[in-house]
Amino acid sequence: MPRGKSAPGGNLFYRRKQSWRADEFVNKSTLQLLDFDDGSPPEYAWRRKLSSHANRLKEFNVTFREAFKMMKLGLRLWSYVREEASYGRKAPIDPFTRDSSKPSASQGVPLGGMGTGSISRGFRGEFKNWQITPGSCEMSPVMENQFSIFITREGGSKKYSSVLSPGQHDGLKISSDDGISSWDWKLRGDRSTYHALFPRAWTVYDGEPDPELKISCRQISPFIPHNYEESSLPTSVFVYTLVNTGKERAKVSLVMTWANSIGGLSHQSGGHVNEPFIGENGISGVLLHHKTANNNPPVTFAVAACENQNVDVTVLPVFGLSGESSITAREMWGTMVQGGCFDRDNFNVGPCMPSSPGDAVCAAVSASTWVEPHGRCTVVFALAWSSPEVKFKKGSTYHRRYTKFYGTSPKSAINLVQDALMKYKHWEEEIDKWQTPILRDERLPEWYKITLFNELYFLVAGGTVWIDSEPLMLDADKSSKSSLPEDSDLPLHNSTCNSTVPLIGSSPLDFDDKENVGKFLYLEGVEYFMWCTYDVHFYASFALLDLFPKIELSIQRDFARAVLREDRSRVRFLADGTWGTRKVIGSVPHDLGAHDPWHELNAYNIHDTSRWKDLNPKFVLQVYRDFTATDDMSFGKDVWPAVCTAMEYMEQFDRDDDSMIENDGFPDQTYDAWTVLGVSAYCGCLWLASLQAAAAMARSLGHADYAERCMVKFAKAKHVFEAKLWNGSYFNYDSGTSYSSRSIQADQLAGQWYTASSSLPPLFDEDKIKRTLQKIFDYNVMRVKGGRMGAVNGMHPNGKVDETCMQSREIWTGVTYSLAATMLLHGMEDQAFTTAEGIFLAGWSEEGYGYWFQTPEAWTIDGHYRSLIYMRPLAIWAMQYALSPPRAILEAPKVNTMDRAYISPSALQFLQDSVRKITPKKGCF
Repeated sequence: MPRGKSAPGGNLFYRRKQSWRADEFVNKSTLQLLDFDDGSPPEYAWRRKLSSHANRLKEFNVTFREAFKMMKLGLRLWSYVREEASYGRKAPIDPFTRDSSKPSASQGVPLGGMGTGSISRGFRGEFKNWQITPGSCEMSPVMENQFSIFITREGGSKKYSSVLSPGQHDGLKISSDDGISSWDWKLRGDRSTYHALFPRAWTVYDGEPDPELKISCRQISPFIPHNYEESSLPTSVFVYTLVNTGKERAKVSLVMTWANSIGGLSHQSGGHVNEPFIGENGISGVLLHHKTANNNPPVTFAVAACENQNVDVTVLPVFGLSGESSITAREMWGTMVQGGCFDRDNFNVGPCMPSSPGDAVCAAVSASTWVEPHGRCTVVFALAWSSPEVKFKKGSTYHRRYTKFYGTSPKSAINLVQDALMKYKHWEEEIDKWQTPILRDERLPEWYKITLFNELYFLVAGGTVWIDSEPLMLDADKSSKSSLPEDSDLPLHNSTCNSTVPLIGSSPLDFDDKENVGKFLYLEGVEYFMWCTYDVHFYASFALLDLFPKIELSIQRDFARAVLREDRSRVRFLADGTWGTRKVIGSVPHDLGAHDPWHELNAYNIHDTSRWKDLNPKFVLQVYRDFTATDDMSFGKDVWPAVCTAMEYMEQFDRDDDSMIENDGFPDQTYDAWTVLGVSAYCGCLWLASLQAAAAMARSLGHADYAERCMVKFAKAKHVFEAKLWNGSYFNYDSGTSYSSRSIQADQLAGQWYTASSSLPPLFDEDKIKRTLQKIFDYNVMRVKGGRMGAVNGMHPNGKVDETCMQSREIWTGVTYSLAATMLLHGMEDQAFTTAEGIFLAGWSEEGYGYWFQTPEAWTIDGHYRSLIYMRPLAIWAMQYALSPPRAILEAPKVNTMDRAYISPSALQFLQDSVRKITPKKGCF
């Protein structure tokens, strides 16, 4: 669908019957009974029965040929991983160390806002994937963390008690008769269902464990687009809706148990303290002060419930898991079975003694109520975790974003749960306002609406960090190694862009927060420990631009500053064993670092990314897209010097003065295992698009001469690109002579995708674009299991998958979404949704491979994954961007093909005679 035109009306996009209706999972009468307090799950949601089997996920394997080719890389990588471990650090890429918990198809909606340190929750109720400490992900569930229910019918003739989670969990180990194995794990789960629509989830217990009690648990987190305060809060709310369909009154007690743990074996490290608290507005609970290991900042949990005239709240501040504990898990359970509450005097006991190493300390909060026959009641719990400091391994410490509003005291956790319990209804109203227009759009397939929201899980569970301060501690020598060098001959005046390059603002020590939203980081993936990996952010950034545009502009400012910096420290590149400079001026960094983000860039060290051909064009394209989408002239002016520098840097890769860049015969692009030589479809298309975007931005900022020079280059480069790569139905992978050179690459029109997304004129004739997209659809999509897997990266013209390397034979989830977005932008709606639906079918559907809420970077054609919980699948929001572009894009005046009709003879002669290639000098270029 070309930009600026409205989407077709009616049900053009709608191709499948509604197969996710709530009443296919829950009895209709139960849904009606639970509907009085938003307890009924929504019409559109991802659904599973709690009895569903959580199958093991299968990881990809390299072929013998691939392993042989990567043998030397593997040896160097193994040595590097060991070296980093000797310093107590995690290597950015470590394929050798595996978590003790094997990945399974058990994930659900994570808890909390963004950048708070996340906790995920499986669809069967387990709390897992702990990422409180930056870069650390403890996958195993902490099984002490549960909701349980105790029901006594009036007269005592009927009693029920059970943990509200099925008992067949890997994390449930029978270690002693006094531990949690002594609890009643009676829930079968066949009448209980989970319904997910991020950032909320509903669990409905339809007569389990009491046949006459209907229960709904609604999990709510403050993920609210354009709200830069509440979306940063480390808290979640659990609203229980109870409906008694029986003839007797029922006393119902709900208990939330919580271990003083941040995952793994942290609960056994010792020094942990629990204490009860009574807050305001009837809110009370327990604080759990956790002393972290390895000198990491402490964490305080608050577990609370809200008391009112119908609900009584009591607590058990401390219980243990062994017979040596003063109160054991078995005794805690027995107390609840017998009386349905704890002793109210427990609120007066004060802090407990610090735990001993090897001992686990847990707490319990009970909320009890009477539910009349055919009556209804609501019970609300909240969880918060206060971890005010973020400390990175190489020394820098910051305050998290939420401390701007709640302070840095550990007891701010009390204020967090209080506000959560008071404000959650307002959060839900804001979430409904955001989601309802999309959910009610009848043009859109049901699977798309559900997956669009649920893929946003990554902005919480993707290791996000959101800070709001300058470093609290910083090594004194940082400025000497990672800012602009004293002897740099980079001129103050850049003649190419006719603008001033601000050297003083290029030091990473200057905390630049012009967007007033702090600084934001998210990982490439939980297995790839690098912050804000830029070649992947290129795909994922549409989600941030649409929902949190100030964060997106802040990230772009970080990279703009990085373009003008250098870091002369020496790095060994593991692919070939050579040594080089960590960061070269003019190059866009691959990432913002790992153990000292913003200061030590480029944690990625497989290849020398200063020689990559896609990063600089991607920077220019993202900056221009964000500039036009936000209509923020101040942002445009601030980043313009970096845009000019990034473009000028690329000229060194034009080896033959024809204005088109060439790849250098190694994987110098985001496909970092797929060799490319000469003019390439992927990088060449990005380069063409960046020339056009730079020209458009120059014109907007008043640099007409620069715009004209860019367009002369564009005209020459386009001619070269089409002459060398166009074969009549698509663009060849590259202009070389390898077996891959004529492959059909799914991502070959990435530059055109951004061009159309930014309302710029198409790079090629519309007929060529559509023929290329149709070729990709027919071959890369439909020839892989009938379109039920997504788009394979490489396909030979004979219809066989390109198995040149690991990545050519993979299906990349985010690339499939971006391909679908490109199809939408060119009016190919049916092909677009069929293409993207393959990711849903393989990853999210019940018949698929089980990758919900952990969408990987890639899977093979037999469904084996690589790199779970990955950034790039956020590109599904590029589809929504194509369907509903920002107003600034829709209302922008149409660019007249960059005024290609007239280029002055003098400018044309100048550029044809002297296309200047840049060779880096010492300290600059």
